[in-house]
Amino acid sequence: MLTRLDWEKREGSNLAPYAVRSAASRGRVYPEEEHNYRSVFQRDRDRIIHSTAFRRLEYKTQVFVYHEGDYYRTRLTHTIEVTQISGCIARALGLNEDLCEAIALAHDLGHTPFGHAGEKALNELMKDEGGFEHNHQGLRVVDKLERRYPDFPGLNLSWEAREGIIKHTTSYDRPLPSKFEPEKMPTLEAQVVNLADEIAYNSHDLDDGLTAGLIDEEGLEKVELWKEIYQSTSQSLDRKHRKYQVVRTLINSQVTDALEFSTMKLQELGIHSVEDVRNNTYPLVSFGPEMQKKNQALKEFLFKNMYLHYRVVRMSEKAERFIRELFNVYLSRPGQLPPATQKTFETENPRRVICDYIAGMTDRFALDEYKKLFEPYEKV
Repeated sequence: MLTRLDWEKREGSNLAPYAVRSAASRGRVYPEEEHNYRSVFQRDRDRIIHSTAFRRLEYKTQVFVYHEGDYYRTRLTHTIEVTQISGCIARALGLNEDLCEAIALAHDLGHTPFGHAGEKALNELMKDEGGFEHNHQGLRVVDKLERRYPDFPGLNLSWEAREGIIKHTTSYDRPLPSKFEPEKMPTLEAQVVNLADEIAYNSHDLDDGLTAGLIDEEGLEKVELWKEIYQSTSQSLDRKHRKYQVVRTLINSQVTDALEFSTMKLQELGIHSVEDVRNNTYPLVSFGPEMQKKNQALKEFLFKNMYLHYRVVRMSEKAERFIRELFNVYLSRPGQLPPATQKTFETENPRRVICDYIAGMTDRFALDEYKKLFEPYEKV
Protein backbone atom coordinates (compact mmCIF):
# COMPACT_ATOMS: atom_id res chain seq x y z
CA MET A 1 0.00 0.00 0.00
CA LEU A 2 1.40 3.39 -1.03
CA THR A 3 0.98 6.31 1.34
CA ARG A 4 1.39 10.00 0.56
CA LEU A 5 4.91 9.82 1.97
CA ASP A 6 5.67 6.95 -0.41
CA TRP A 7 4.43 9.05 -3.35
CA GLU A 8 6.62 11.92 -2.20
CA LYS A 9 9.66 9.61 -1.99
CA ARG A 10 8.96 8.33 -5.51
CA GLU A 11 8.80 11.89 -6.78
CA GLY A 12 12.10 12.65 -5.07
CA SER A 13 13.89 9.77 -6.78
CA ASN A 14 12.08 9.58 -10.14
CA LEU A 15 11.41 13.15 -11.27
CA ALA A 16 13.85 15.44 -13.06
CA PRO A 17 15.62 18.02 -10.85
CA TYR A 18 13.58 20.87 -12.41
CA ALA A 19 10.22 19.17 -11.70
CA VAL A 20 7.99 20.38 -8.86
CA ARG A 21 7.82 18.03 -5.85
CA SER A 22 4.51 17.86 -4.02
CA ALA A 23 6.39 17.75 -0.69
CA ALA A 24 7.82 21.19 -1.55
CA SER A 25 4.44 22.76 -2.30
CA ARG A 26 3.88 26.27 -0.94
CA GLY A 27 0.64 24.94 0.50
CA ARG A 28 -2.98 26.02 0.52
CA VAL A 29 -4.63 29.31 1.52
CA TYR A 30 -6.55 27.55 4.30
CA PRO A 31 -4.39 25.06 6.23
CA GLU A 32 -5.58 21.45 5.99
CA GLU A 33 -4.21 18.13 7.09
CA GLU A 34 -3.07 16.41 3.88
CA HIS A 35 -4.50 13.07 2.79
CA ASN A 36 -2.80 9.84 3.88
CA TYR A 37 -2.83 8.22 0.44
CA ARG A 38 -2.80 11.10 -2.05
CA SER A 39 -0.19 13.73 -2.75
CA VAL A 40 -1.03 17.43 -2.63
CA PHE A 41 -1.39 17.63 -6.41
CA GLN A 42 -3.37 14.38 -6.68
CA ARG A 43 -5.83 15.87 -4.23
CA ASP A 44 -5.99 19.08 -6.31
CA ARG A 45 -6.79 17.02 -9.40
CA ASP A 46 -9.56 15.11 -7.65
CA ARG A 47 -11.17 18.28 -6.28
CA ILE A 48 -11.25 19.80 -9.76
CA ILE A 49 -12.81 16.71 -11.36
CA HIS A 50 -15.59 16.65 -8.76
CA SER A 51 -16.35 20.37 -9.02
CA THR A 52 -19.54 21.79 -10.51
CA ALA A 53 -17.59 24.03 -12.89
CA PHE A 54 -15.76 21.02 -14.36
CA ARG A 55 -18.98 19.12 -15.08
CA ARG A 56 -20.47 22.18 -16.78
CA LEU A 57 -17.68 22.14 -19.38
CA GLU A 58 -19.62 19.35 -21.11
CA TYR A 59 -22.13 21.88 -22.45
CA LYS A 60 -19.82 24.85 -23.07
CA THR A 61 -18.78 25.84 -26.58
CA GLN A 62 -15.34 25.26 -28.03
CA VAL A 63 -16.14 26.56 -31.54
CA PHE A 64 -19.51 24.98 -32.28
CA VAL A 65 -22.49 25.38 -29.93
CA TYR A 66 -23.49 22.00 -28.43
CA HIS A 67 -26.71 21.62 -30.46
CA GLU A 68 -24.89 21.90 -33.81
CA GLY A 69 -23.76 18.28 -33.62
CA ASP A 70 -22.51 15.52 -31.34
CA TYR A 71 -19.16 15.15 -33.11
CA TYR A 72 -17.71 18.56 -32.36
CA ARG A 73 -15.49 19.27 -29.38
CA THR A 74 -16.87 20.93 -26.28
CA ARG A 75 -14.83 22.57 -23.53
CA LEU A 76 -14.86 19.24 -21.69
CA THR A 77 -13.55 17.11 -24.55
CA HIS A 78 -10.98 19.82 -25.32
CA THR A 79 -9.90 19.74 -21.66
CA ILE A 80 -9.51 15.94 -21.78
CA GLU A 81 -7.35 16.23 -24.91
CA VAL A 82 -5.16 18.91 -23.31
CA THR A 83 -4.77 16.71 -20.23
CA GLN A 84 -3.72 13.71 -22.34
CA ILE A 85 -1.16 15.68 -24.35
CA SER A 86 0.17 17.35 -21.18
CA GLY A 87 0.64 13.98 -19.50
CA CYS A 88 2.58 12.63 -22.47
CA ILE A 89 4.97 15.60 -22.52
CA ALA A 90 5.33 15.64 -18.72
CA ARG A 91 6.25 11.94 -18.56
CA ALA A 92 8.88 12.28 -21.27
CA LEU A 93 10.47 15.33 -19.59
CA GLY A 94 10.40 13.78 -16.11
CA LEU A 95 7.97 16.37 -14.75
CA ASN A 96 5.23 16.04 -12.13
CA GLU A 97 2.32 14.49 -14.04
CA ASP A 98 -0.12 15.07 -11.16
CA LEU A 99 0.49 18.83 -11.15
CA CYS A 100 0.28 18.91 -14.96
CA GLU A 101 -3.01 17.04 -14.85
CA ALA A 102 -4.50 19.35 -12.21
CA ILE A 103 -3.59 22.49 -14.16
CA ALA A 104 -4.82 21.03 -17.46
CA LEU A 105 -8.16 19.94 -15.99
CA ALA A 106 -8.68 23.41 -14.50
CA HIS A 107 -7.35 25.59 -17.32
CA ASP A 108 -10.79 26.35 -18.85
CA LEU A 109 -12.99 26.43 -15.73
CA GLY A 110 -13.47 30.19 -16.12
CA HIS A 111 -14.80 30.05 -19.67
CA THR A 112 -18.24 31.50 -20.36
CA PRO A 113 -21.02 29.94 -22.41
CA PHE A 114 -20.50 30.37 -26.18
CA GLY A 115 -16.72 30.44 -25.93
CA HIS A 116 -14.77 33.60 -26.64
CA ALA A 117 -17.91 35.40 -27.83
CA GLY A 118 -19.33 35.16 -24.31
CA GLU A 119 -16.04 36.32 -22.82
CA LYS A 120 -15.92 39.32 -25.16
CA ALA A 121 -19.45 40.36 -24.22
CA LEU A 122 -18.84 40.07 -20.47
CA ASN A 123 -15.55 41.94 -20.74
CA GLU A 124 -17.35 44.87 -22.38
CA LEU A 125 -20.17 44.80 -19.84
CA MET A 126 -17.66 44.76 -16.96
CA LYS A 127 -15.21 47.34 -18.34
CA ASP A 128 -15.84 49.73 -15.43
CA GLU A 129 -15.40 46.96 -12.83
CA GLY A 130 -12.12 45.47 -13.97
CA GLY A 131 -13.35 43.65 -17.06
CA PHE A 132 -13.58 39.90 -17.54
CA GLU A 133 -10.81 37.45 -18.47
CA HIS A 134 -11.39 33.71 -18.33
CA ASN A 135 -8.12 32.77 -16.60
CA HIS A 136 -8.81 35.25 -13.80
CA GLN A 137 -12.34 33.86 -13.68
CA GLY A 138 -10.96 30.31 -13.46
CA LEU A 139 -8.94 31.31 -10.41
CA ARG A 140 -12.04 33.01 -8.97
CA VAL A 141 -13.97 29.76 -9.49
CA VAL A 142 -11.48 27.59 -7.59
CA ASP A 143 -10.77 30.23 -4.93
CA LYS A 144 -14.27 31.47 -4.19
CA LEU A 145 -17.24 30.44 -6.33
CA GLU A 146 -17.17 26.69 -5.79
CA ARG A 147 -18.91 26.04 -2.49
CA ARG A 148 -18.32 22.45 -1.42
CA TYR A 149 -16.63 22.69 1.96
CA PRO A 150 -17.94 24.06 5.27
CA ASP A 151 -14.63 25.50 6.46
CA PHE A 152 -13.56 27.58 3.44
CA PRO A 153 -14.75 28.94 0.10
CA GLY A 154 -13.56 27.45 -3.17
CA LEU A 155 -11.54 24.26 -3.59
CA ASN A 156 -8.50 25.39 -1.56
CA LEU A 157 -6.04 24.18 -4.20
CA SER A 158 -2.28 24.30 -3.82
CA TRP A 159 -0.32 27.46 -4.68
CA GLU A 160 1.29 25.71 -7.65
CA ALA A 161 -2.01 24.61 -9.21
CA ARG A 162 -3.48 28.10 -8.75
CA GLU A 163 -0.39 29.69 -10.27
CA GLY A 164 -0.74 27.39 -13.28
CA ILE A 165 -4.34 28.52 -13.77
CA ILE A 166 -3.66 32.27 -13.60
CA LYS A 167 -0.45 32.07 -15.67
CA HIS A 168 -2.05 30.08 -18.47
CA THR A 169 -0.60 31.77 -21.54
CA THR A 170 -1.23 31.07 -25.23
CA SER A 171 -1.61 33.16 -28.40
CA TYR A 172 -5.09 34.12 -27.15
CA ASP A 173 -4.43 34.30 -23.40
CA ARG A 174 -2.40 37.03 -21.67
CA PRO A 175 -3.60 37.24 -18.05
CA LEU A 176 -1.91 39.52 -15.49
CA PRO A 177 -1.07 37.33 -12.45
CA SER A 178 -0.47 40.14 -9.96
CA LYS A 179 -0.46 37.96 -6.81
CA PHE A 180 1.63 35.10 -8.21
CA GLU A 181 5.10 36.53 -8.79
CA PRO A 182 4.32 38.08 -12.20
CA GLU A 183 8.00 38.79 -12.80
CA LYS A 184 8.80 35.06 -12.75
CA MET A 185 8.05 32.28 -15.22
CA PRO A 186 5.59 29.57 -14.14
CA THR A 187 6.69 26.00 -13.49
CA LEU A 188 7.57 23.72 -16.39
CA GLU A 189 4.38 21.81 -15.59
CA ALA A 190 2.34 24.96 -16.25
CA GLN A 191 4.35 25.66 -19.40
CA VAL A 192 3.58 22.15 -20.66
CA VAL A 193 -0.15 22.80 -20.28
CA ASN A 194 0.19 26.10 -22.17
CA LEU A 195 1.75 24.35 -25.15
CA ALA A 196 -0.56 21.32 -24.96
CA ASP A 197 -3.54 23.68 -25.14
CA GLU A 198 -2.27 25.15 -28.43
CA ILE A 199 -1.52 21.70 -29.87
CA ALA A 200 -4.98 20.46 -28.91
CA TYR A 201 -7.07 23.35 -30.20
CA ASN A 202 -5.16 23.72 -33.47
CA SER A 203 -5.52 20.01 -34.21
CA HIS A 204 -9.12 19.50 -33.14
CA ASP A 205 -10.36 22.79 -34.57
CA LEU A 206 -8.86 21.64 -37.87
CA ASP A 207 -10.66 18.31 -37.50
CA ASP A 208 -13.98 19.94 -36.57
CA GLY A 209 -13.67 22.55 -39.31
CA LEU A 210 -13.15 19.89 -41.98
CA THR A 211 -16.07 17.83 -40.66
CA ALA A 212 -18.34 20.89 -40.63
CA GLY A 213 -17.33 21.87 -44.15
CA LEU A 214 -16.04 25.29 -43.06
CA ILE A 215 -12.61 24.50 -44.51
CA ASP A 216 -11.47 21.95 -47.07
CA GLU A 217 -8.38 19.99 -48.08
CA GLU A 218 -7.90 22.09 -51.21
CA GLY A 219 -7.58 25.31 -49.21
CA LEU A 220 -5.19 23.65 -46.75
CA GLU A 221 -2.75 22.76 -49.54
CA LYS A 222 -1.26 26.24 -49.04
CA VAL A 223 -0.43 25.41 -45.40
CA GLU A 224 3.01 23.79 -45.31
CA LEU A 225 2.48 21.72 -42.15
CA TRP A 226 -0.79 20.26 -43.44
CA LYS A 227 0.64 19.65 -46.91
CA GLU A 228 3.69 17.75 -45.59
CA ILE A 229 1.62 15.47 -43.40
CA TYR A 230 -1.18 14.98 -45.93
CA GLN A 231 1.26 13.90 -48.64
CA SER A 232 2.93 11.44 -46.25
CA THR A 233 -0.34 9.58 -45.53
CA SER A 234 -1.56 6.70 -47.65
CA GLN A 235 -3.50 7.76 -50.74
CA SER A 236 -5.43 4.48 -50.61
CA LEU A 237 -7.36 5.63 -47.52
CA ASP A 238 -10.83 7.08 -47.90
CA ARG A 239 -11.27 10.77 -47.14
CA LYS A 240 -12.48 10.31 -43.57
CA HIS A 241 -9.69 7.94 -42.51
CA ARG A 242 -7.06 10.04 -44.21
CA LYS A 243 -8.26 13.07 -42.23
CA TYR A 244 -7.95 11.13 -38.97
CA GLN A 245 -4.42 10.06 -39.87
CA VAL A 246 -3.40 13.64 -40.69
CA VAL A 247 -4.77 14.98 -37.38
CA ARG A 248 -3.10 12.28 -35.26
CA THR A 249 0.19 12.75 -37.14
CA LEU A 250 -0.09 16.52 -36.67
CA ILE A 251 -0.40 16.08 -32.90
CA ASN A 252 2.46 13.58 -32.82
CA SER A 253 4.73 15.82 -34.90
CA GLN A 254 4.13 18.84 -32.68
CA VAL A 255 4.60 16.89 -29.44
CA THR A 256 7.80 15.28 -30.72
CA ASP A 257 9.22 18.61 -31.86
CA ALA A 258 8.36 20.25 -28.53
CA LEU A 259 9.97 17.43 -26.55
CA GLU A 260 13.19 17.47 -28.55
CA PHE A 261 13.56 21.26 -28.62
CA SER A 262 12.64 21.72 -24.95
CA THR A 263 15.08 19.01 -23.84
CA MET A 264 17.83 20.70 -25.83
CA LYS A 265 17.06 24.11 -24.24
CA LEU A 266 16.99 22.70 -20.71
CA GLN A 267 20.41 21.13 -21.24
CA GLU A 268 21.85 24.11 -23.11
CA LEU A 269 20.83 26.58 -20.38
CA GLY A 270 21.86 24.30 -17.52
CA ILE A 271 18.42 24.19 -15.88
CA HIS A 272 18.77 22.12 -12.69
CA SER A 273 16.01 23.37 -10.37
CA VAL A 274 12.54 24.87 -10.18
CA GLU A 275 14.13 28.21 -9.32
CA ASP A 276 16.24 28.04 -12.49
CA VAL A 277 12.97 27.63 -14.40
CA ARG A 278 11.28 30.52 -12.61
CA ASN A 279 14.20 32.87 -13.08
CA ASN A 280 14.43 32.30 -16.81
CA THR A 281 13.12 35.12 -18.97
CA TYR A 282 11.11 33.08 -21.51
CA PRO A 283 9.27 29.73 -21.68
CA LEU A 284 11.47 26.64 -21.81
CA VAL A 285 8.76 24.34 -23.15
CA SER A 286 8.15 25.32 -26.76
CA PHE A 287 8.41 24.33 -30.41
CA GLY A 288 11.64 24.69 -32.31
CA PRO A 289 11.87 27.67 -34.71
CA GLU A 290 10.87 25.69 -37.80
CA MET A 291 7.81 24.10 -36.19
CA GLN A 292 6.90 27.45 -34.63
CA LYS A 293 6.85 29.02 -38.09
CA LYS A 294 4.75 26.20 -39.57
CA ASN A 295 2.37 26.20 -36.60
CA GLN A 296 1.87 29.96 -36.89
CA ALA A 297 0.91 29.57 -40.56
CA LEU A 298 -1.68 26.93 -39.57
CA LYS A 299 -3.12 29.23 -36.87
CA GLU A 300 -3.37 32.11 -39.32
CA PHE A 301 -5.19 29.87 -41.80
CA LEU A 302 -7.66 28.70 -39.15
CA PHE A 303 -8.28 32.25 -37.97
CA LYS A 304 -8.98 33.57 -41.44
CA ASN A 305 -10.90 30.63 -42.89
CA MET A 306 -12.64 29.09 -39.88
CA TYR A 307 -12.98 31.51 -36.97
CA LEU A 308 -14.01 34.29 -39.38
CA HIS A 309 -16.27 32.02 -41.43
CA TYR A 310 -19.66 33.65 -41.76
CA ARG A 311 -21.42 30.79 -39.94
CA VAL A 312 -19.09 31.07 -36.95
CA VAL A 313 -19.35 34.89 -36.97
CA ARG A 314 -23.17 34.68 -37.05
CA MET A 315 -23.24 32.39 -34.02
CA SER A 316 -20.70 34.57 -32.19
CA GLU A 317 -22.71 37.73 -32.81
CA LYS A 318 -25.90 36.01 -31.73
CA ALA A 319 -24.16 34.69 -28.58
CA GLU A 320 -22.94 38.18 -27.67
CA ARG A 321 -26.52 39.50 -27.95
CA PHE A 322 -27.78 36.69 -25.69
CA ILE A 323 -25.17 37.50 -23.04
CA ARG A 324 -25.74 41.27 -23.15
CA GLU A 325 -29.52 40.95 -22.93
CA LEU A 326 -29.37 38.43 -20.08
CA PHE A 327 -26.95 40.66 -18.17
CA ASN A 328 -29.04 43.80 -18.63
CA VAL A 329 -32.35 42.20 -17.73
CA TYR A 330 -30.85 40.75 -14.51
CA LEU A 331 -29.30 44.11 -13.66
CA SER A 332 -32.55 46.01 -14.21
CA ARG A 333 -34.66 43.50 -12.25
CA PRO A 334 -32.46 41.42 -9.90
CA GLY A 335 -35.59 39.75 -8.53
CA GLN A 336 -35.48 37.45 -11.54
CA LEU A 337 -32.32 35.81 -10.20
CA PRO A 338 -32.41 32.80 -7.84
CA PRO A 339 -32.67 33.76 -4.14
CA ALA A 340 -29.18 32.47 -3.29
CA THR A 341 -27.69 34.67 -6.03
CA GLN A 342 -29.72 37.70 -4.91
CA LYS A 343 -28.39 37.24 -1.37
CA THR A 344 -24.84 37.64 -2.65
CA PHE A 345 -25.65 41.26 -3.54
CA GLU A 346 -25.31 42.02 0.19
CA THR A 347 -21.54 41.49 0.07
CA GLU A 348 -20.58 41.75 -3.62
CA ASN A 349 -20.85 44.28 -6.44
CA PRO A 350 -24.16 43.41 -8.20
CA ARG A 351 -22.55 43.59 -11.63
CA ARG A 352 -19.85 41.10 -10.57
CA VAL A 353 -22.48 38.78 -9.09
CA ILE A 354 -24.41 38.79 -12.35
CA CYS A 355 -21.17 38.31 -14.30
CA ASP A 356 -20.29 35.26 -12.17
CA TYR A 357 -23.79 33.85 -12.60
CA ILE A 358 -23.72 34.16 -16.40
CA ALA A 359 -20.11 32.98 -16.74
CA GLY A 360 -21.04 29.81 -14.88
CA MET A 361 -23.86 28.96 -17.29
CA THR A 362 -23.61 26.27 -19.93
CA ASP A 363 -24.67 27.07 -23.50
CA ARG A 364 -27.82 25.05 -22.93
CA PHE A 365 -28.75 26.81 -19.70
CA ALA A 366 -28.10 30.26 -21.21
CA LEU A 367 -30.31 29.48 -24.21
CA ASP A 368 -33.08 28.12 -21.99
CA GLU A 369 -32.86 31.16 -19.71
CA TYR A 370 -33.05 33.48 -22.71
CA LYS A 371 -36.22 31.75 -23.90
CA LYS A 372 -37.82 31.98 -20.45
CA LEU A 373 -37.08 35.68 -20.12
CA PHE A 374 -37.81 36.88 -23.65
CA GLU A 375 -40.22 34.49 -25.36
CA PRO A 376 -43.81 35.20 -24.18
CA TYR A 377 -45.14 31.65 -24.55
CA GLU A 378 -42.20 29.95 -22.87
CA LYS A 379 -42.89 28.65 -19.34
CA VAL A 380 -40.76 30.32 -16.68
